[in-house]
Amino acid sequence: MKLRRKTGYSFVNCKKALETCGGDLKEAESWLHKQAQKEGWDKAVKLHGRKTKEGLIGLLQEGSTTVLVEVNCETDFVSRNSKFQQLVQQVAVGTLLHCQNLKDQLSTYSKGFLNSTELSELRAGPDREGSLKDQLALAIGNLGENMILKRAAWVKVPSGFYVGSYVHGAMHSPSLHNLMLGKYGALVICETSEQKANLEDLGRRLGQHVVGMAPLSVGSLDDEPGGETETKMLSQPYLLDPSITLGQYVQPQGVSVVDFVRFECGESKEAAEAE
Repeated sequence: MKLRRKTGYSFVNCKKALETCGGDLKEAESWLHKQAQKEGWDKAVKLHGRKTKEGLIGLLQEGSTTVLVEVNCETDFVSRNSKFQQLVQQVAVGTLLHCQNLKDQLSTYSKGFLNSTELSELRAGPDREGSLKDQLALAIGNLGENMILKRAAWVKVPSGFYVGSYVHGAMHSPSLHNLMLGKYGALVICETSEQKANLEDLGRRLGQHVVGMAPLSVGSLDDEPGGETETKMLSQPYLLDPSITLGQYVQPQGVSVVDFVRFECGESKEAAEAE
């Protein structure tokens, strides 16, 4: 049956849809999506309140814009499901489009955050109807677990700035090659006077440091290691060579670290707000 091949819904549901819509394929497809969404909302209400400590971080870069998103579910098993990963992709794309539509003349970098409510209201993307919360309801209906669109961060940079990125345990999205998925993610914003060939590798190493060492602020090159500066990024022992500080690693590279964002999947609200 053509409708079943196209939509993936059961034979019984496709038959009912065609009967309801007088054999019109397009109307039947729309009817099936609306029914699935309704069932998803019903299931979401029943599952609301169940703990969502698992999930994925998604990182998407396009041009001068980079976004980091977190979507949570109940079990690691579901986080490995392609339908869940598709939801993370939709959230990342929706956040990217939202950020690209912001009209701002950049002389320096800009950074912003979206909470769960703000994220839910975003449009689902150019090829999807409705909002991200509608896609969330569909995913809950399909996978039968409570899920939340937890948060997103975005960064836009003008020339003279570079965003390094890293996702721990990264896997590529099967349908969007520049989307990385994992349990930890970091963006590191650097200022550089010239375009250097090794910026991508340098940015990845800085992202690894932020994921592994979990700094709370950038600090300055003048900070002495140890004591209260242990949470300041530049005075921390460099993750990949603890015999030097991160500042000592960065300084000869001709870049300045100005800011960063770190996401850890499932971390508490208090820890997330501290970062």
